[in-house]
Amino acid sequence: MRHYRIAILPGDGIGHDVIAEGLQTLQQLAELSGDFRLDTETFPWGCEYYLQHGRMMSADALKIIEEFDAIYLGAVGFPSVPDHISLWGMLLPIRQSFDLYVNQRPIRLLPGTEGPLRGHGPEDIDFICIRENTEGEYAGVGGRSHRGAPAEVALQTSVFTRRAIERIMRYAFALAEREGRRKVTSATKSNAQQYGPVLWDEIHAAVAAEHPTIETDKWHIDALAARFVTHPQTLDVVVASNLFGDILTDLGGALQGSLGIPPSANFNPDAATRRGPAMFEPVHGSAPDIAGKGIANPIGALWSGQLMLDYLGEHAAATALMRAIETVTAAKQVRTPDLGGRATTQEMGDAIRAALRLQEVAS
Repeated sequence: MRHYRIAILPGDGIGHDVIAEGLQTLQQLAELSGDFRLDTETFPWGCEYYLQHGRMMSADALKIIEEFDAIYLGAVGFPSVPDHISLWGMLLPIRQSFDLYVNQRPIRLLPGTEGPLRGHGPEDIDFICIRENTEGEYAGVGGRSHRGAPAEVALQTSVFTRRAIERIMRYAFALAEREGRRKVTSATKSNAQQYGPVLWDEIHAAVAAEHPTIETDKWHIDALAARFVTHPQTLDVVVASNLFGDILTDLGGALQGSLGIPPSANFNPDAATRRGPAMFEPVHGSAPDIAGKGIANPIGALWSGQLMLDYLGEHAAATALMRAIETVTAAKQVRTPDLGGRATTQEMGDAIRAALRLQEVAS
């Protein structure tokens, strides 16, 4: 039997609710399969931990979790802690320390759900965003001087390196080839930012030339955001810098009908340079307004768990979970409030697990 060590980080707010449903579902899948086991350990890190200890994670947190195969994260952030402290105290250090340079976010309108775009169904909204996850606008380079004075200055420097751009571009084109997708679209802003994005464009063109069977184009980020809304059917694989990818995928969540639906995977696909675990998390945040009410949509967390299973090589179980999610959304019987229904977080999880039990999960 295959064993996987999973670090559970529920984090903050609704992260506790959705990760509980996701973990129960993943354990059921392991039992149904009989071929693998998930050995989990839960860590209490997050904003509540910060208020007690003055830091988001324990001092040796990264050393502890580097021995795990994957991290299953709920959400980070709460009003009691400034956002830049919660993000830089937990999420970004994990991504950067373990060099999880790919942030992969599928954007699909699931069967039976409705997005805000009139006349666009599941056949139109089905693409993947690949976000560079370790540098760019979120490199953390900068500083402040003359604090509190009229002449106070804050500098935030974007960092673009050839190595990072090349590897994210190569991954995007390889993904398109592997999944039979026809086109890679690059997000840029090289008209106004004449250094980093220009290097991005040059490397995009060079890598594209190595993949002549894949169409490619580039759009300035403002025009591409508009294209998400007006022509989503023209998108297939979108590759973007850290900030641009972050913004675009939240817009993608809106196209899917709810930010409670989209998942994400953070990983390093290069076996030779990989160190530490990959991380899987729903795109949504901690949603303080509904935290503790039991009405959060767990689909984003369950779908993130599905991506984790696929990353671990449990492809049959991953396929079964995706099929169960689609079965429930297509039936239109169980809907959480964000989708216009009254179902609780647990009721949605129960429905997906019931759909799983009707399948045969085999290796």
